[in-house]
Amino acid sequence: MGFVPELGKSLPPPSVANRNSVWLAGVGWCSAMLHNAINHRPPIKAGVHRQILFTTIGWFIGYHLTKYENYTFAKLDRDMNEYIKLHPEEFAAKEKKTFAEIVEPFHPVR
Repeated sequence: MGFVPELGKSLPPPSVANRNSVWLAGVGWCSAMLHNAINHRPPIKAGVHRQILFTTIGWFIGYHLTKYENYTFAKLDRDMNEYIKLHPEEFAAKEKKTFAEIVEPFHPVR
């Protein structure tokens, strides 16, 4: 697909079974079933080839949407890390405290 820039091609590919693919494949299958129901055909038995086609198209679109989503998040992470490197004074390390210093002393009441 052409909507992921060249920088996005260096990212690892998403898994074949991801949430977008599964969800959009289900939407494609349900749309084929709805089309059968609207035209008064048996929803599951009629147009099996169309059901498979819509499911495959939904899976394909979901896979490429996941690729674009991964590219967008990687770009945002890269920009954020670059900003942190350029402005270290805004992101000073905090003083580490032990758990005993954070929690108030415990005095049981009897």
